[in-house]
Amino acid sequence: MRFVCSFAWADLEIQDEERTFVGKLSKKLKLSGEEKKQVAGWLKVPPAPEDVDPTDVPKRHRTLLLETITDLVAADHRLSPEERENFDLLEQLLQA
Repeated sequence: MRFVCSFAWADLEIQDEERTFVGKLSKKLKLSGEEKKQVAGWLKVPPAPEDVDPTDVPKRHRTLLLETITDLVAADHRLSPEERENFDLLEQLLQA
């Protein structure tokens, strides 16, 4: 969820649709109350860059992360240049 939330900040603004997407994902993952608070915090203030190292993502979860980020980016029906650039970079790092 930290990666998802950090990606929602790619254009420096959290859209309502992105917030809704993150909320639905939190429910789907059955996050605990404490985990939901942490996610809410990341939607108010982005996670620190050093806390979102793509190489920390287990290889078996990388495809799922990319699919989830793709869905997040599509949630607001706008793809900013920053989102595209960040996605391309994330994809390259996860394939390394």
